Amino acid sequence: MKDQSRVIAALLIGAAAGAVLGLLFAPDSGEGTRGTISDYANDLAGKARDKANELKDYSNNAVEKVKSRFNSAADDLYNYRDGIESDVRNKANNIAGDVNNHIDNAKARVKSTADNVNDSIQQA
Repeated sequence: MKDQSRVIAALLIGAAAGAVLGLLFAPDSGEGTRGTISDYANDLAGKARDKANELKDYSNNAVEKVKSRFNSAADDLYNYRDGIESDVRNKANNIAGDVNNHIDNAKARVKSTADNVNDSIQQA
């Protein structure tokens, strides 16, 4: 692994040295070469800015999508909770009504039984 790293490093150093020597011995004047290098650097900087702006837009869109999905899920959860709360209230009211009906029926039976007992006592 170390041998491969050394070979790659040597290739990169050789390529950089070749590029520098190529610029030094180029047929163009120093001013022209500097202008070419400057134009190339400016192009690279512009491309880097464009890519940075694309990345920024992409990340902003991703954040907005996540926020939207989270808010939608939260709204769904609140609606579900409200529905369950309403169902529980309705069932509790129905049970309370049933209990009141049973109590009223029990009272009526107790009263009827008491009346029957009272009538039996009076007839005896």
